[in-house]
Amino acid sequence: MKRGIGLILGLAVLAAFASGCASTYPVGSAWADLKVPVNVVATGPIPETNKVGVATCKSFFGVYASGDASLETAMKNGKITKVHYMDWEVKNILGIAKYRLVVHGE
Repeated sequence: MKRGIGLILGLAVLAAFASGCASTYPVGSAWADLKVPVNVVATGPIPETNKVGVATCKSFFGVYASGDASLETAMKNGKITKVHYMDWEVKNILGIAKYRLVVHGE
């Protein structure tokens, strides 16, 4: 039984390291703690915002992922009707990852 679990975990780790997927943000296979902006179309100074909405999803060893980190969900959670800017946050520790879309607006 222990050998089977070890084999499954070993294959999951191998799959995570062997997948050469391109990404728009830096990826750390063993550790990542990032906050990066989402593409911006507006110019000028960043306006002060009074509302923040967050949507999250999780991933386990690149094998299973679940959640809703969509813009629509983040806007709904923050009661936002006009988006000013968004940040994408990733926290990954040894293959267990949490992704957050943070939307600022009014």
